[in-house]
Amino acid sequence: MKPINALRMGGVDVLPIVEGGKGVAVSNGESAGHWAAGGGVGTFSAVNADSYDETGKVIPQIYHGPTRRERHEELVAYAIRGGIEQAKRAYDISGGKGRIHMNILWEMGGAERVAEGILDGVGGIVNGVTCGAGMPYRLSTIAAKYGVHYYPIISSARAFSALWKRAYSKTPGLLGGVVYEDPWLAGGHNGLSNSEDPAKPEDPYPRVAALRTVLNGFGLTEVPIIMAGGVWWLEEWAHWLDNPEIGPVAFQFGTRPLLTVESPISDRWKQKLLTLREGDVFLNHFSPTGFYSSAVNNDFIQELRARNERQVAFTTEPVGEHIAPYGVGPRKRLVYLTPPDLLHVEAWENEGFTEAMRTPDSTLIFVTPDKGREILSDQVACMGCLSQCRFSNWSQHAEDLTNGKRPDPRSFCIQKTLQQVAHDNEDPDQLKNNLMFSGHNAYRFGSDPFYSNGFVPTVRQLVDRIMTGR
Repeated sequence: MKPINALRMGGVDVLPIVEGGKGVAVSNGESAGHWAAGGGVGTFSAVNADSYDETGKVIPQIYHGPTRRERHEELVAYAIRGGIEQAKRAYDISGGKGRIHMNILWEMGGAERVAEGILDGVGGIVNGVTCGAGMPYRLSTIAAKYGVHYYPIISSARAFSALWKRAYSKTPGLLGGVVYEDPWLAGGHNGLSNSEDPAKPEDPYPRVAALRTVLNGFGLTEVPIIMAGGVWWLEEWAHWLDNPEIGPVAFQFGTRPLLTVESPISDRWKQKLLTLREGDVFLNHFSPTGFYSSAVNNDFIQELRARNERQVAFTTEPVGEHIAPYGVGPRKRLVYLTPPDLLHVEAWENEGFTEAMRTPDSTLIFVTPDKGREILSDQVACMGCLSQCRFSNWSQHAEDLTNGKRPDPRSFCIQKTLQQVAHDNEDPDQLKNNLMFSGHNAYRFGSDPFYSNGFVPTVRQLVDRIMTGR
């Protein structure tokens, strides 16, 4: 194993290991602070971060406003307060060592307002802003305003080139690094393009080498690339070290920090990680963001898969093969299906899936009445946690705050499920019935000897272990 040396990132020398930011409330100030104290880069999530009352208990993010616009303002306020508190916790725990970054989702609701609100309130203790999920052109502008380094998350050299030419070339000195997030292996939301096959993973080496060529062409030879997604043992990446085709490189760990003493996830969640098998993490296209995402294939994901499979196309008039009349809703308004699809619908109704719900794509999905009521309730309760949401049809970019399309019942309320899985630790079914983001290497918890006999390390023990190459 080659020596794993410190590298220059954001103006200082740090260990080449970065904690991946995981929201909602999963990468917090405690985990980030301990990671930085170990000499690496700790990252807290600024995506609806937790804040606390005077006794130290988490304040539930409950919304009282009668309108989406008012609830959105509550969400932004929660996010800013929580981000400030997590940043301060991380800094206090780190003792000024390492680096503290905050991670934001560019497509989250009010992303720019939240980022600036947190940076206004932390007085310079945040060293960098990591940002992905979309094309964050204005990330460099925000960084320049506060004098912090910025770290865009991209999944191709082409994406970075577009960002550089449009915006980042104006503030090259604050570009601390570029995070290459593998779109097939990383947890959470993934940057698969329309030209890439979700079922055919590509080797990250040539993709990262292509990114380095682009960086060098822009004169960014000393800017490190941070490899994210699929990183477990550094010895498996030894051929990337001191490699001129890759250049300065660090490695981001998103999944492994979940299983630490300081990780805020529940003990049930931690024990679940030890039981995962290869293939248990599912790359899916159900997210209301419109992005692909990787999550544990639990009951929650399986219900979404089944919901999307109980789907038929319809027309409002008899057209072509769509000649079979079918009544939708309480008023039984007629639409037209193909005769074979009508047989499918009758079979689904016999199984209890009697509620037909229209999608934006002139299809119907079929769910139970209870699930139908839950979907409608969640859509009505929207608080604008994304800049655009296909599930609820929210859009912060439109004057009427809608995207102009019908809400899509094939998706789900991502804020609701991530808050539940992160906080309701008393319900043993929460891990089955909510979204559990995870990288595809999570099955390795069960085979890595470091975790033998259910061992859960501290963050410092994990950092020390990683630096051995294993």
